[in-house]
Amino acid sequence: QLKSDLDKHDGNLEYILTGEGAGSFFVINEYNGKIYVIQKLDREKKPFYTLRAQAINRSTRLPVEPESEFIIKVRDVNDNEPQFLDGPYVATVPEMSPEGTSVTQVTATDADDPSYGNSARLLYSLIQGQPYFSVEPKTGVIRMASQMDRETKDQYLVIIQAKDMLGQPGAFSATATVTINLSDINDNPPKFEQRLYYMSVSEEAPVGTSVGKVFAEDSDIGDNAAMNYFIEEDSSDVFDIITNNETQEGIILLKKQVDYESKRRYSIQVKAVNRYIDERFLKEGPFEDTTIVKINVEDADDPPVFTSENYVMEIIEGGVTGALVGVVTARDPDADNSPVRYSIVHSMHLKRLFSINEHNGAIITTEPLDREIASWHNLTVTATETKNPEKISEANVYVQVLDVNDNAPEFPKNYETFVCENAASGQQIQSISAVDQDDSAEGHHFYFSLAQEDANSSHFTVKDNQDNTAGIFTRISGFRRQEQVFFYLPILIQDNGTPPLTSTNTLTVTVCDCDTEVNTFYCRYGAFMYSLGLSTEALVAVLACILILLVFFLAIVAIRQQQKKQPPFSEKMEEFRENIVSYDDEGGGEEDTEAFDISALRTRTVMRTHKPRKKVASEIQSLYRQSLQVGPDSTIFRQFISEKLEEANTDPSVPPYDSLQTYAFEGTGSLAGSLSSLGSNTSDMDQSYDYLADWGPHFKQLAGMYSSHRTVGD
Repeated sequence: QLKSDLDKHDGNLEYILTGEGAGSFFVINEYNGKIYVIQKLDREKKPFYTLRAQAINRSTRLPVEPESEFIIKVRDVNDNEPQFLDGPYVATVPEMSPEGTSVTQVTATDADDPSYGNSARLLYSLIQGQPYFSVEPKTGVIRMASQMDRETKDQYLVIIQAKDMLGQPGAFSATATVTINLSDINDNPPKFEQRLYYMSVSEEAPVGTSVGKVFAEDSDIGDNAAMNYFIEEDSSDVFDIITNNETQEGIILLKKQVDYESKRRYSIQVKAVNRYIDERFLKEGPFEDTTIVKINVEDADDPPVFTSENYVMEIIEGGVTGALVGVVTARDPDADNSPVRYSIVHSMHLKRLFSINEHNGAIITTEPLDREIASWHNLTVTATETKNPEKISEANVYVQVLDVNDNAPEFPKNYETFVCENAASGQQIQSISAVDQDDSAEGHHFYFSLAQEDANSSHFTVKDNQDNTAGIFTRISGFRRQEQVFFYLPILIQDNGTPPLTSTNTLTVTVCDCDTEVNTFYCRYGAFMYSLGLSTEALVAVLACILILLVFFLAIVAIRQQQKKQPPFSEKMEEFRENIVSYDDEGGGEEDTEAFDISALRTRTVMRTHKPRKKVASEIQSLYRQSLQVGPDSTIFRQFISEKLEEANTDPSVPPYDSLQTYAFEGTGSLAGSLSSLGSNTSDMDQSYDYLADWGPHFKQLAGMYSSHRTVGD
């Protein structure tokens, strides 16, 4: 209630209320100043109202006191329920977490006034989730109440309740659902499903063949279940194992080829170990497991086996056909010991020098061998089971051809030996050596001498240097080229083989016209001329004739080339163009004799207009349409066109190419328009031709034919 100090309770004062909510939520008794609320108030919407009050004189309507301002606060009552705005909740916590581990926190809100009373003071409690979880009453923090194993249960549903008024009777409440998932940790070792595995592998299986699979189960998931497999206690090192990272299986592979006849059964121990180990759980035991794998080798039909993969044999060259080189042996390793058939793999491009006995493997020659042609021969021998021809094995046979002294020594090259005419006696003119295709174990040693029949009469002597070389010396002084140009010396060369072989090699000595030094070119030239029987003057004459003929031939070729370069026309080639002459002029009718000068068409001098080739097609089409309507005196036009065409054909100043000249004389823009009825879509009966009478005397007859008002006698 508001009351003025000047209020005498005589009803002379009037109280007025203004401000927030005045008239809508609050009213004032104008006589005593009491304020009343006329609607229900909601503190959560507006917690206070600011109002102004004034007392005025009813008679004068003037204020008796200054206006006063006051605030009306809305006192809170517990009329709102708590709310979980972020629910439902999902949380994750590692399995086997210790008691008291924080999982997550839930928070509820209450719209009531937290500063007045207990309307907004909340209390949290656990409705569902015992005995695994607990919640702090004031904070809403959910904690682990015991250790839990994910492999037993991996998800829990917890219900949290929030009450206002600190849980007192009459309090409002709300609930929230919390889904708690247990994440995995590596707390379980791998365990093999079987303590003993049985597998088998064929002895024909190649290296890398999968023998079988083993699997150790791990209750954990993800990386915690990842494991590696190892093979233990396998001294033979025949098998290997790899891990399939997708299925976590161990795949046993064949590392070496097995042989049923050598070993028929293997026993290996396989171990599975976790790849990632949590040290917190090592005290519970090793995170690994072992199992036994027994592998049986299955028998298969094996190919024959040679006693050696590579054979080395020797044979002397030059032996008779059918000489024994050696013997290869192969057998069937299987129990039935099938007979074996031998053969040689021959190349299509090589000569067949060997054959083999298919029953006993004896290799013989088919013709004598020459070491100087080939000192080694490589053969491939196959052994095939007679009962199963698909079973084939191979062996390499290397045949060395041993040398015998069957080749005499000889000159390594053709020597060119020259001697001057004035050479003195005892002068060395050549040094010679020898080569031998045979192979000497002690090294080659050659002996040089002059043939006995020529030793006394020869003009030259041979001196053996005892180092596989010899010198050729002159025996006399002075040689006459005119008497003899060439001397042929028979040189005997003997090797140190068993038995020794001797060969006779001819050394040609050419006499040269020189003093001290031999001009090799001039000497060869002189010898060549001497052999032809020509003198120097004759040879010069022959060469001069050849030179003259060559110059004459080159001159003819040059003249012909010059003629080919000259152009076929004396004048420059004109550019290819169509010549189009177009005349467009509008006539004034039959009586118009001044609009167009017809004499211009009769002149022989017409200017040709050259237009680009790209516009010719469209212009020809336009001219063709115009040429269909030829005006009066068309005979003159045809005569003019014929003259122009003849002029173009006989013009000597242009190349003889086709020329297109089009002439059309049709005016455009006539007011009469087209008289054709081809484009009309109506019949003659539907059209009116009365307008023809207005076209003048030239159309009088036509107007009479089509006019609708015809007179008798028209």
